[in-house]
Amino acid sequence: MKIVVPIKLVPDLVDEFEIDASGKALDTTFMRLILNEFDEHAIEQAVLIKEKGGGSISVIAPEYDGADDVLFTAAARGVDKLIKLTGDFESTVSTHSLAASMSEVIKNEDADLILTGVQAYDSFDGPIGPFLAEYLEMPYVGYVSKVSVSDGTCTVHKEYPGGVAAEMEIQLPAVLGIQAAEEPPRYIAISKVRQASKSSTIEESAAGEAIMGGVATLDRMYVPEIGEKAVMFSGDEDQVADQIIEVLREIGIL
Repeated sequence: MKIVVPIKLVPDLVDEFEIDASGKALDTTFMRLILNEFDEHAIEQAVLIKEKGGGSISVIAPEYDGADDVLFTAAARGVDKLIKLTGDFESTVSTHSLAASMSEVIKNEDADLILTGVQAYDSFDGPIGPFLAEYLEMPYVGYVSKVSVSDGTCTVHKEYPGGVAAEMEIQLPAVLGIQAAEEPPRYIAISKVRQASKSSTIEESAAGEAIMGGVATLDRMYVPEIGEKAVMFSGDEDQVADQIIEVLREIGIL
């Protein structure tokens, strides 16, 4: 069983964001990038599958500041192979482009199962899982919370709104969008990450040319503007009712 986990680094929401001079992007000068939360669950799910039935895990990360630390942390979790996708990732890269580049690497890995986070909050053009499935010509199931593998198939638990869940059997190879691992991502001590950085090697793979088709164009980025403040009514029920009726008449509803 060969499992590949493509991951993405996203801005840390704890930081105070600033908009750059163009007004169309965040200022990345002092921005800290961290592993996407759902991708962390994808790594944990891959490790759980490996612990239950064996196999190997490869993690692919784009070349951002902090990517090495994220990859070495994955190695400390139990990942076997670390791959860094090299290229110009300084500016915001589209999900289309990232999926196209990662799919070429995944093809070389001859993967049986691709696990990726179900979404990332900074992806303007959608989650990466469906795009990977299209490029790799594999089936895709998203919002998965449990995975079990047996004899060339995998059984997944998929969640729907309203507390409804489904169990599906999928023929491998396949791409899964992980919403939550079966168990919370395990804590990794800094000492283990340092040890992994000395014993593990990061392979590099060129990203190639970007594919930008079908990507949304960002025209403006701004801090939410303050509108008119709320009007507070006072008095008893009849007085408040009269005030509401007067407002509705002023705006032409009555």
